[in-house]
Order: sequence, then structure tokens, then C-alpha cells
Amino acid sequence: MKPEARDNYAFIDSQNVYRGIESLGWKIDWFKSRRYLKEKYQVTTAYLFIGYVAEHNDLYDSLQKAGFVLKFKPTIPDGDGNVKGNVDADLVLQVMIDYADYDQAVIVSSDGDFYSLVRHLYHNQKLGKVLSPHERTCSSLLKKTARERIVYMSNLKSKIGRSGGIKKNTA
Repeated sequence: MKPEARDNYAFIDSQNVYRGIESLGWKIDWFKSRRYLKEKYQVTTAYLFIGYVAEHNDLYDSLQKAGFVLKFKPTIPDGDGNVKGNVDADLVLQVMIDYADYDQAVIVSSDGDFYSLVRHLYHNQKLGKVLSPHERTCSSLLKKTARERIVYMSNLKSKIGRSGGIKKNTA
């Protein structure tokens, strides 16, 4: 990241991050995660793209208190009865809507669908970092285009992981 950057935005694929971290055997602490983004990458605005489920209003309140700007996507049931809120297009659209407003974008996902977006940001000096839950699950397309700007969250458990008792914290 360029040292003089003052206004960086994060664009977070919440379901991808939550499931990726969960597969590592630990839970993300969204409050610590938001603080980490601010301190490490000078993120002033952190969008969290999330499928809307009415029963999770307490979670949404908590995420807003942590400092995230929530961008909701209606959910639909998949063939197995699970709900799905595909946020990829919404995330890309928001990155482009805000393009002139930030110095660097931090993309938080392992999803290869963001390859073209990351490539565009990289070639236009607008890519700060790509944070991916785990190297093993990160798309090879993202690895290829983000190059040296990719950070694996699997190494960040002590900084963004939840400690202590059981507390519902899903996204």
C-alpha cells in the first residue's frame, strides 16, 4: 500500500470469509477484524456484503456497531434448503461506484469471480490488498492477479479470531 494513502475502502464478501475462516476451525471476531482493517490498511469505509435473513437482525446490529456498512442482498433457497445471497455483482458494482472516492481498495474474498475486478484495480494502482481466508481455498485466478498483494487470513487468527466462550457470530 502506498504510505500516503488516507482513504482506503474494504469490500468484504461476508459469506466467503465466514465459511473460509470456519473451515480453518476458528471463528472471526468482526469487531477485531474491523479494527485490524483500520489500523493495518487505513480502511475508513468497510462494506460488508451479506445476504439478508430476517432472523439475523441482532447480528446485523452488531456488525453495524463494529463499524461496517452493510450491503444487503435478498436471499433465495438453494436446492438443499439453505439460503444463498450471491453478492458478487453487488460488490463489484460498489467498488466501481466509489472508485473516485478511495485511494486503495481492499478486497476480502477467495472467490475467483473477482479476478477481473482485482486485475483492473491492480493495473490502475487502486488495489491495496486482497485478503483471502486461506491459501488452499483461494482461487488460483485471484492469486495470479493479486500477486504480491495477497494476504492469507489463516495467519491472522491472533489478530482477528474470536476467543472465549461461544457467541453466535455468523455472516
